[in-house]
Amino acid sequence: MTAALGLLAGPALATNGYFANGYGAGSKGMAGAGVAVSTGPLGLAQNPALGTTLGNEAGFCLTTFAPDRGFDVKGTPAPPPYPSLTPGKQTSKNDVFFIPCGAANFRLDDRSSLGIIAFGNGGMNTEYGTNIFVPGFGPYGSSPLGVNLEQLFIGVNYTYDVNDQLSFGVAPILAVQRFKATGLENFASFSSAPDSLTNNGDDWSTGAGINLGLIWSPNEQWTIGAAYRSRIYMDEFDKYKGLFAEQGDFDIPAVATLGVAFTPAAKPDITVTAEYQRIFYSDIKAIANSNATIDAPFGDDNGPGFGWKDMDVVRLAGIWRANDKWTFRGGVSYATKFIDDDQALLNVLAPATPQWHASIGTSYQLNDSWGITAAYTHAFENSVTGANPTLAPSQPVKLRMDQNEFVIGMTYSW
Repeated sequence: MTAALGLLAGPALATNGYFANGYGAGSKGMAGAGVAVSTGPLGLAQNPALGTTLGNEAGFCLTTFAPDRGFDVKGTPAPPPYPSLTPGKQTSKNDVFFIPCGAANFRLDDRSSLGIIAFGNGGMNTEYGTNIFVPGFGPYGSSPLGVNLEQLFIGVNYTYDVNDQLSFGVAPILAVQRFKATGLENFASFSSAPDSLTNNGDDWSTGAGINLGLIWSPNEQWTIGAAYRSRIYMDEFDKYKGLFAEQGDFDIPAVATLGVAFTPAAKPDITVTAEYQRIFYSDIKAIANSNATIDAPFGDDNGPGFGWKDMDVVRLAGIWRANDKWTFRGGVSYATKFIDDDQALLNVLAPATPQWHASIGTSYQLNDSWGITAAYTHAFENSVTGANPTLAPSQPVKLRMDQNEFVIGMTYSW
């Protein structure tokens, strides 16, 4: 399991908070769309009702993910009694990651299919050579300063066609997480468990949830897709029970997606699709609790978190099936702002600022069995600037990030 997680959920920082913007090369070529259109076997991660559209098919993808992220501390150190930050611009190390994924789907009969899929959710990773909390917060902070969160999902997917128009899908999911934090020693006086706050190496947690999906095609032009992945209740990170709220609890939030696809009768080679997605970050205290004021210690039920809000994502994408060999895709997506400005300080550890993404992609059918798909996505640079009123009100922190992502995938049908 350790080796699988290292392969499938490399330490990256994903694009919609810490959720990936789509799974597999077909979806990535449409800025993450795929709940109402089939994008190959990896598309089962987005809607488990798509299995019977595939037949017997397996797929593999490799993502090259290049995030450029960091922060800039403005102003001068605050006078006592306020703690202060070391001014200057910091850029995180580790700016290229390779993230594989895989899936296989098998037709059971004319109405049902069974599949298995493994994919990384994205995660968080930062590593700064300078610890900005030293010496203003105290003398004990080590370097590097940062966090690393990796997540792996493994799902078994069952799809059933109720009739020619309606399909349902269900996929029980096993989730595995690995986390570590470094450089936070100077927050020990704010922690309910100082020995379980930072620099304790990797910690692991496991949990389970379920992914549900529906596809309804009332006619040949219109398809409506919906999917809901439940909150995944995870074991606590015991080594970091003095960092995360609720004594190390770090569940994976639920996500709901609704989409529609339209294929004009006059142009059956073109499909346009639109989606709305909500990620329920506010349900997870470790992610959602405010850090603008520290009213309870780190690790307490109401201890500080990252201040993340629920995120809404909208996508618009298109597919052009040029001929029997070539298919072209493109899309854009927009995500709402993940934090308020006064939550910026602790989010130097997770500067998930991008909101706009644009993607292009193509597929080429090599022969009756083999196909290849590639996609490129750019997450446009965005920043959030804010000051924490309790800890360092005279030193606003500017978070920033942009990303480039290239995905290549192979499919095999039999």
